Amino acid sequence: MSGAAAGCFMYFAFGSNLLRERLQLANPSATFRSTGRLKDYTLNFGLWEEHVDNAWHGGVATIEFSPGAEVWGVIWTLSDENLPSLDNQEGVSHGMYAPLEVSVETDEGLMLCRTYRMNNFHACPPSPQYKQVVCLGAEQNGLPKEYLKGLQATQTNNYTGPSILDQIRTVMK
Repeated sequence: MSGAAAGCFMYFAFGSNLLRERLQLANPSATFRSTGRLKDYTLNFGLWEEHVDNAWHGGVATIEFSPGAEVWGVIWTLSDENLPSLDNQEGVSHGMYAPLEVSVETDEGLMLCRTYRMNNFHACPPSPQYKQVVCLGAEQNGLPKEYLKGLQATQTNNYTGPSILDQIRTVMK
């Protein structure tokens, strides 16, 4: 099983952090390592409390144990110094997400990665902006076309106001 270099950790992203510009807003050390798939999990969108506002104005990605399913994503290498900012982005201290160690299949073999799973999951469709960021990240990193088609088919909540996508767009220009 491959590991990260000293002073670094590997992070498996499957939601908005698939997009490099999104992840690097708060975690500038993030560098692409590989794409990979997490077996026996499925991707879902929701909220950690039934009625909670968030910066994305809708459901966000999480993984749920599901034998036979798979979730594709990106493995990023991050400096240990970015662990607190990544945990903060994922709302660990607020109980939104819990860190999880997973073995991700890659062309280089299995890689042990940190990822996050939502606590107290309540299904909720994502905003169109969140879905767009996830799909842009999947395209940017060459995730399988069939997987991307599944992401593109995700129903949204039709939210039309401002979101984090506005900040990401300024970075992408």
